[in-house]
Amino acid sequence: MKNIALITGATSGIGEATMRLLAENHFDLIITGRRAERLEVLKKEITDTSDVHVLTRCFDIRNRDEVSSAISSIPSEWQHIDILINNAGLAAGFDTIQEGNIDDWEQMIDTNVKGLLYISRAVIPGMIERKKGHIINISSTAGKEVYAKGNVYCATKHAVDAINKAMRIDLLEHGIKVTSINPGMVETEFSVVRFKGNKEKADHVYSGLDPLRGNDIAEIILFTLTRPAHVNLNEIIITPAAQANSFYIYRKNQ
Repeated sequence: MKNIALITGATSGIGEATMRLLAENHFDLIITGRRAERLEVLKKEITDTSDVHVLTRCFDIRNRDEVSSAISSIPSEWQHIDILINNAGLAAGFDTIQEGNIDDWEQMIDTNVKGLLYISRAVIPGMIERKKGHIINISSTAGKEVYAKGNVYCATKHAVDAINKAMRIDLLEHGIKVTSINPGMVETEFSVVRFKGNKEKADHVYSGLDPLRGNDIAEIILFTLTRPAHVNLNEIIITPAAQANSFYIYRKNQ
C-alpha cells in the first residue's frame, strides 16, 4: 500500500511542486485548496501519467465547518493519512503596525494559524490511533526573525514555530514525527498575493538574486519524509545562497 499524503494549498507554489514530486515517488495524494477547477486539472494530470491515486477536497481552510466536513467525508479507503503537509498560508499587505489593514491581519491569522490548527485537529486523531504519521508544517524564516512591515505575518509564523514545537512534545509518545520547514525567499505566488496582484512590486522582491523555487522546498520535504523510521528532522531553515537572513540579502548590480 502506498503512503497517503494530504497537502493543503496544493494548487500552486510549494504545494503544487510537492504534489508533483510526491506523485513521481509513488505517494497517493489528497490535495486541497480553494480552486476546484484547478484541483481537478491537477488530479487528471497526475492520474493520467502515473499509477498514483488522487483525491481532491475543495474548501477554505479558514472555515472550521468546511474543514471538518471535508475531512469527515473522506472515503474509508483514504482515511489512513500517513502524512499531513500544512502548506496553505499567505502574507497580505506590507504596512507598519499603525497603518495595518485589519482585514489583512485577520486573513493571515485565520489562514496561517487557525487553518493549520483546524486541519491538524481533524487529521491527528487518526494518526494517534494508528501510532504512525508525519506532520510537516511549512513555516518561514519570518517565524525566526521579525522584519520591518512584516509584523502580523511574522507573528503568525512565530505561532507556527511554537505550534510545531508543541506538536512534537504532545505527539512524541504516539510515534508521530513533526517537522518545521522554514524557507526564506521563494518565488511563487506569495509576493503577488501579498501585494494584491501588483506584479511589479512582487517581481522587485526577487530582483538581483536567484530565489528559491517551489521545487527546492519540495525536494527538502521528500528528503524529510524518506529518512529512516527512527530519524526525525525537527526543523530545517533554507534560504537562497544570496540570503543570509531576513535582513542581509545580496543583490547583484544594486
